[in-house]
Amino acid sequence: MSGDLGTPRRLRDFSVHGVLAANSVITREEAQSLIERTVRLSKADAVSVSVQSGRETNLRFADNQMTTSGATTNTTIRVQSVFGKRKASVVTNDRTDAGLRRAVEQSEAIAKLAPEDPEYLGELPAQTYEPVPAWFDATAELSADDRAKAALTALAPARSANDLTVAGYIVCNASATALGNSAGLFAYHRSTNANYSLTARTNDGTGSGWVAIEDNDWTRLDFNAVATAAIDKARRSRNPVAIEPGRYTVIFEPEATANIVSSISGALQARSADEGRSAFSKTGGTKVGEKILDERVTLSSDPRDPLVLGSPFDGDGMPVTRQVWIEGGVLKKLAYPRFWAQKQGKSATGGANSLRLAGGTDTIESMIASTERGILVTRLWYLRAVDQRTLVYTGLTRDGTFLVENGKIARSIKNFRFNDSPLFMLNNLEGIGAAVRTAGGGSLVMPPIKVRDFNFTSLSDAV
Repeated sequence: MSGDLGTPRRLRDFSVHGVLAANSVITREEAQSLIERTVRLSKADAVSVSVQSGRETNLRFADNQMTTSGATTNTTIRVQSVFGKRKASVVTNDRTDAGLRRAVEQSEAIAKLAPEDPEYLGELPAQTYEPVPAWFDATAELSADDRAKAALTALAPARSANDLTVAGYIVCNASATALGNSAGLFAYHRSTNANYSLTARTNDGTGSGWVAIEDNDWTRLDFNAVATAAIDKARRSRNPVAIEPGRYTVIFEPEATANIVSSISGALQARSADEGRSAFSKTGGTKVGEKILDERVTLSSDPRDPLVLGSPFDGDGMPVTRQVWIEGGVLKKLAYPRFWAQKQGKSATGGANSLRLAGGTDTIESMIASTERGILVTRLWYLRAVDQRTLVYTGLTRDGTFLVENGKIARSIKNFRFNDSPLFMLNNLEGIGAAVRTAGGGSLVMPPIKVRDFNFTSLSDAV
């Protein structure tokens, strides 16, 4: 062992510190030069170039031991060549003149053979973007020692106990995206992100607790709080009992809210609604302007949301601005990509790349205290769509499910399978708490919520 970290030397000697880590991500000047070099090589009617550059560092631990620590760095260049409405793309990570020339020539050769794309609108000209400060040196310059110290906040108490086993994953990304084309567009954005998930299990195999956190800034992650919460939940969830499936009042922790409410983002597309394929379709049009949810529900996307700092442009280079999709329960707008916006005579918008459900003043504790009989859910997993027209999904509860009786947590219960829709849930609201950034996947800011009549259809023996 090396030092006082309890970390094997083989997990520590390959860390990249400070300036080396930051410099592994392509700079604005390097990206612009790379794109301009590629465009000059083109003989097509139009050419666009996208650059993805990043460094990922990670640490895994399981069975109360650190298992792997690693880092990967890569920069890829995607070249799209266009002749008329025929287009094709080639991806390379060879930044030499020869590598770029080969990618351009290959994309041109394939484009000439491709079928026409009737929805191709030409390349975007230069756009104006409002920068988003999503880069934090503390995350970009993280060392293997830093990750090991964070992991020990869970490993140390688990090792000292005789009833617990923990497993977790720490992953940090420093990345940059750049876009450019022959019409004069250039866009560049860099960002960092740190994600930590921890599962604590009781050694008798009956209890499980899961907590995860995420932020652009590593220094804002409270690892001790995660360890304390996951271990406590694992112990409280031991020896679950079975109760009958059915419709219950349910209190969803923020991660569980995110797991199912995030499915709304994919449905906020104007094209599918206009074509009658969406939960927001109706005979002869869409439901824009109609009240579809509880008046406490407001859903928005904003790349400058301080809890979810995102990209100021989408994959086509369109500027992304704040969008309010649902306000006071009323569907206010749907997302229009360039082609569909032109076809429908609308203004193009960015998509729902992030999603915030506005919070309220309740707390999980107050929701529990006001519940005569209900269920507290930590998170949901293995969600699958059942009916896109109603957004009904099926999935399972996991890692801590509890029966609430007479305003208190009564006991741990076995997990359920559910069949329900976020649209039904958000019409059955009984309480809503403060919104927080969630970490289970996607750029989501969600509150804990309390809903009535949530539909659990069967039991699951999984922990």
